[in-house]
Amino acid sequence: MPIRKTVEKARDLRRRLTPPEARLWFAIKGGKLEGLKFRRQHPIGAYVLDFYCAAARLAVEVDGQGHDHPDQIAADRRRTAWLQEQGIGVIRFTAEDVRVNLDGVLESILKAVRKRTG
Repeated sequence: MPIRKTVEKARDLRRRLTPPEARLWFAIKGGKLEGLKFRRQHPIGAYVLDFYCAAARLAVEVDGQGHDHPDQIAADRRRTAWLQEQGIGVIRFTAEDVRVNLDGVLESILKAVRKRTG
């Protein structure tokens, strides 16, 4: 996907966050998570990351039920491999995890950031 299309897609996705994405965004935006800065629907290459922490080079993905489909699982693996080749770590959560265990999700994000930043 050309860069311009990826940026346009990211802008559109920012306006249409899913309820779990909106819930997580509310909890991490503006440095609420130990002062860490996150971007939402951040374009990189041909992809749009749900959330991205540049300081830790960490993508945080919130996966709905569509990510359980075999084709989507394969696409997610390719995407993760490409991101890792770019030096970006990826941590994934189900939408249900964000809905019922937000505190656990936030703690997992902090652990991943600490691991990546030493």
